[in-house]
Amino acid sequence: MSIMKRVRDITVATLNEKLEKSEDPVRMIDQFLWSTREDIIQAEKLYQQYAGHSNHLKAQWLQAESQKERRENQALTALKAGEEQLARIALHEKATCEERSLQYRELYEQSRQNTLDLEDQLREMRSEYQSVYDKREYYAARMESLRLQQRMNSRYNNAFGEQGVQPGAVFRRLEDRISGMEHEAKSLRDIRRMGQEFVSEAGSTVQSVIERELEQLKRKLEKEGWSS
Repeated sequence: MSIMKRVRDITVATLNEKLEKSEDPVRMIDQFLWSTREDIIQAEKLYQQYAGHSNHLKAQWLQAESQKERRENQALTALKAGEEQLARIALHEKATCEERSLQYRELYEQSRQNTLDLEDQLREMRSEYQSVYDKREYYAARMESLRLQQRMNSRYNNAFGEQGVQPGAVFRRLEDRISGMEHEAKSLRDIRRMGQEFVSEAGSTVQSVIERELEQLKRKLEKEGWSS
């Protein structure tokens, strides 16, 4: 496993841990996406440098191979001409070209393998970025739903009180209040009616007393010889 892959694994694990503790997952995901995007940009630059370097190493390797073959042909030509010393020089240069060819080939293959590894990591990072981005859209939608729900709850509380009173309870209290007022009005009406009846009964009683006293006075006058 490459160092970059281990770093990415640690980063993803850190994201998962932070998401579990965060009250705003969208913000945490945005930070992760920004960091991953920066990593992708840097990896793409590195990939281009590796690709260019690999092409340069390949060109050096192929050039050394070509020179090796040319020196071998020169050695053959020198032998055919009876020039053994020139053949030895050509073979010596061929050996030098062959060593350089092996060196550049080894560097090229290492660089090419690193380029392929980096290409795989880039593909994985892009896939990871897209996956987290898709989750970000989902969590953003959930957070928006939650925000709207909270706004609705706030308006509901403002309309019906901080205690979250339900409309039924409001109307029940209103019904009790009106019923109380009606009962009070009825009680006052009954009291007034009783007062009127009392006055009427009192008047009748007084009238009876007066009439009785009047009769008593008439009888007294009759005894005394007065006639009406």
